[in-house]
Amino acid sequence: MRKLEVHNPWDGSLLETLPLLAASDLEGIIARAQTAHQTPLHQLPAHARVAILEQFLQLMTQQREALIHLAIAEGGKPRTDTEGEFMRALDGVKTALAEMRTWSGEEIPMGYTKASAGRIAFTRYEPIGVVAAFSAFNHPINLFIHQVIPAVAVGTPVIYKPAPDTPLTGIRLTQLLAEAGLPQPWCQTIVIDNESAAALAGHPGIAAVNFIGSARVGWQLRQRLAPGTRLALEHGGAAPVIIDETADLKEALPILCKGAFYHAGQVCVSVQRIFAHRSIAARVAEELSELAAKLRVGNPQESSTDVGPLIRTAEAQRIDQWVQEAIAEDAQCLCGGTPLPEHNSYAPTVLFGPSTRSRVMQEEIFGPVVSVVPYDTIDEAIAQANNLPYTFQAAIFTQNYAHAMRAGQRLQAATVLVNDSTTFRTDWMPFAGHAQSGLGAGGIRYTMEEYSRRKLWVLKMG
Repeated sequence: MRKLEVHNPWDGSLLETLPLLAASDLEGIIARAQTAHQTPLHQLPAHARVAILEQFLQLMTQQREALIHLAIAEGGKPRTDTEGEFMRALDGVKTALAEMRTWSGEEIPMGYTKASAGRIAFTRYEPIGVVAAFSAFNHPINLFIHQVIPAVAVGTPVIYKPAPDTPLTGIRLTQLLAEAGLPQPWCQTIVIDNESAAALAGHPGIAAVNFIGSARVGWQLRQRLAPGTRLALEHGGAAPVIIDETADLKEALPILCKGAFYHAGQVCVSVQRIFAHRSIAARVAEELSELAAKLRVGNPQESSTDVGPLIRTAEAQRIDQWVQEAIAEDAQCLCGGTPLPEHNSYAPTVLFGPSTRSRVMQEEIFGPVVSVVPYDTIDEAIAQANNLPYTFQAAIFTQNYAHAMRAGQRLQAATVLVNDSTTFRTDWMPFAGHAQSGLGAGGIRYTMEEYSRRKLWVLKMG
């Protein structure tokens, strides 16, 4: 049997060796999930699912330190940020419980034509069927909550495939769900290779695919889906931020520093491209680099660490290649710009004036690198921000109401934030990428909708 080795990205130590399931194992896994879906829901009614999620919350709280330690060990996110992820995960479960109490259809008015007289019509949500959820490495606690808990809430079985770099947290959370009373076929976490993952996504027994991760892989999976399979994709971007000449830099720059270097930039909406008015651009870049230079890169298990390692050595090498290319194309490196001796680590980097054709400006870098580019007019800044096929979250820092409205209307983004980081999110708001950044919407309620079908009932009263 083939094996998957899970390593600590900070020191390279082996955490665990897991068996890799073969493609032939998928049939039994999917069949068990289909059987669960075909079981009348009164055998796992809403009140039972509420009790399971409430017990799951208690178990998570009791296991707080162990879950945080495990997520840090396999994912490398610093302790303070992982603690924040854990608290947000608890809130995500609470959000699902709250949504369940208002989870309902609507009445469709009848009687406004003679043909529709004497009828009552309404819609109800029903579980869609077996969901295959493919997860990314960067938030191993929260992504499980985002992709699995909505399935429990609506009563649909889910097969969860965690990222190969961070499978241990998902496996442990699955065990906690079982301990909370969820029957095993309703949530199965599996460790498989890419070939088996494609087979899972394309299986005709899968009713919906929820994918968080690489755009290249996500769009490829789309081509493998069986007819009728619903798809939700959450990819990344190269999040743009505009800073105009009226912005409060004392407030803005610490926010942007956190947004750029949180989890070493390994976030799908990480601040990557800053367009600053020419009158303040040099100051923005210099003061941002001063903040970045003070960040402590170190062991993610330590509370004093601001920036942890990248997930793989190859990622640190790739990021350095992109940075050196930008410098060769006349970008100024104001801080960082070099790998660090610590395992998989890269110095927080601020580039000033890179070419808009360089890869740090054209592609998602997914690392601790942010670029500052001057602009002359707000329309020029908006055009530069829109100059990529990624439309996820964008931001503007301004005290000018007209600029805020103009950016909100014209920025090609699923979300526009004013005087806040592109990394801001709550789990009750829609979270979506458009164009090449994704398909459908995340967020607890929105994922519950993705995992459900709306059925119309029409009753003729006689």
